[in-house]
Parts: sequence; C-alpha cells; structure tokens
Amino acid sequence: MSRFSLPRGDAASWYRTTSLDDGITRIDEPAIKPFYRCNIWHVRGRERDLLVDFGLGAVPLRRQVPLLSERDLIAVASHTHFDHIGSAHEFDCCHVHAAEADILADPDNARTLADAFLDDAMFDALPPAPFEHHRYRIAPPTRIATLEDGEIIDLGDRRFEVIHTPGHSPGGIALWEAASGILISGDLIYDGPLIEDVYHSSARDYAASMRRLRELPARVVHGGHFPSFSGARLHAMIDDWLRDHAL
Repeated sequence: MSRFSLPRGDAASWYRTTSLDDGITRIDEPAIKPFYRCNIWHVRGRERDLLVDFGLGAVPLRRQVPLLSERDLIAVASHTHFDHIGSAHEFDCCHVHAAEADILADPDNARTLADAFLDDAMFDALPPAPFEHHRYRIAPPTRIATLEDGEIIDLGDRRFEVIHTPGHSPGGIALWEAASGILISGDLIYDGPLIEDVYHSSARDYAASMRRLRELPARVVHGGHFPSFSGARLHAMIDDWLRDHAL
C-alpha cells in the first residue's frame, strides 16, 4: 500500500518577493500554508535598510534573496517563535526585545513553539532535502542587541519607533513610522486567526497592547502573517477583538 508524501520544493524558488508601496518588500515562503507562512518585511532606507523577521530557516534566506545582501541592514525579530527567527543567524547582529533575548540566544524547539506547530502539515511542498521536520533546529545569532519600548531605528531618512506589544509573547514588538503612518505589527495583530493561547501569552497584556495600537493613526499595517491592510481595518479589528474578549 503506497503512502502519500509531499513533493520537495526547490531552493531557488523557495522565497517569493513582492514589492509594495513606500519602499517596502514582502518576502515569504509560498510552499508554507498561509496560516503558518511568516511575512518577512524589508524596508529601504537612505543610509541602511531594515529587515523584520526571518522565516522558517529551512532554506538559506540571504543566499536566495540577493536584496538582503546589497546594503547595510538592521535585522530585527518581532518575537522569537520559530517561524519568525529561523534565518536570524545569517545576519551579523539580530535585534530583539529584551524580554525574549534569552530565547533568541538559546532557541530550543519548545520555547520557540516548533515542538507545538512544526510538522509536514504546515507545507504544500516540503523544503529541499535534507530537511525533515523532526530534525529541525534553529541556530542562534552570533550577536544579539536588545531593544526597549520607545527606541528609534534610524534608516537615515526613515525612523521607526519600537512599540513593546506583549500578549502574543512577552517580548513582541511592533514598529511604527509616524511620518508615513506605516505600522509593522508582528504577530499581535494581522488579518487572520490570531494565536492568543501559547505558553507565554497573556490576555491582560494582549488587551493593553491592542489598546495601544488602537491609538495610532495608522495608514497601512504590515502584519506577521496574511496580507497587509488599512489603518481603518486595524481599528475595526481591534474594536471587535476587545468587544469579543470583554477586556
């Protein structure tokens, strides 16, 4: 009796890049099913670029996406779940909120949630051999720099404020560019089913972070998963979430 197995993807086409407005490029992994597929955000600046999140790491990111090796770049993890930090070690230094620096320094499969979520059901096509989900391990970055609420990431002509958004995880952050109304929201909120009940989630923190983002005059939101959406949609989703959770 034959047993169905998924096809293998090709390294050269594993990543997809999509140019958006405002000098922003979305990088993602189309062979991963949408619910699990992390958005990797590249922002072009005058003096340096910004990269937010790093995907699964099953295929080398910088080798397959030349955009990420063209210029000086600030690498930032929105939080430390496995689908967002898999390739963080490919960059000279990775920035992360201080509350999750210990996880990034020792990214075991339990604390990064790989044990809970990573299996072949995540994929429409598996990464190239020799990937096997039960052998998956994340390498830590060589250098880690910690971020705190209110810090500014300066790209020369663009300034992103770090907003600490605990709730999904204790060290989750969003990045806010006030001049353009751009919010990079991480996994606290995106236009799809939210994950609110993992081992270090907090409903009280989640509600406080939602209220904080509700106050921003966002024009466009680039979330950790699923397509980008408008600031009006952000406010409506937050209002619905707060009402549904009675928090």
